[in-house]
Amino acid sequence: MAVIVSHGFAPNERGQIATMYWEAFGQKLGRVMGPAPRAITFIERVLDPTHALCARDTAGILLGVAGFKTYEGALVAGTWRDLARHYGWIGSTWRVGLLAMLERDTENERFLMDGVFVHENARGKGVGTLLLDAICDEARARGYKEVRLDVIDTNPRARALYERKGFVAGDDQELGPLKYIFGFKSATTMIRITSRMHPSHGRAT
Repeated sequence: MAVIVSHGFAPNERGQIATMYWEAFGQKLGRVMGPAPRAITFIERVLDPTHALCARDTAGILLGVAGFKTYEGALVAGTWRDLARHYGWIGSTWRVGLLAMLERDTENERFLMDGVFVHENARGKGVGTLLLDAICDEARARGYKEVRLDVIDTNPRARALYERKGFVAGDDQELGPLKYIFGFKSATTMIRITSRMHPSHGRAT
């Protein structure tokens, strides 16, 4: 199957991407962001195409998405005010506190991948592998020498893919009592070296 990976997505793809995102991550976000229809509506609203790499077939059908995070934003980058529009002022207050527990900070040395997900009809066809390669290419083009991601302990298939693509496990972060909310006990940081630094590599602001 021929697959083309490119930056961004069209406005009419927002709903599909939000649904795919929820299918991939709803299991751990369900108790905080659910019910599903409300969560998908929120995600659709805050998606940022400038922080997305999308895989499509030659007919233009969306197959998968890899998001990344920078100092300028992220694939799903809603603010507290965005949450409040969908969940109310009280509902958004406790949600933003819990979601902050899952946040990973950007940094100068490592390019942060912020989720990769593939349509159910395209799984097992190498789309995820191509998106990981595209993320590493994006990191290299931006001058980063390493790519960083986090994988939860309940997703061994994803971890196996990352390891096959050269990612090496680093620190583990335990969730403690929050495991009963998010449905996993720990997340492992994984790193892949891309190449030498590029002179245009940016710095924190």
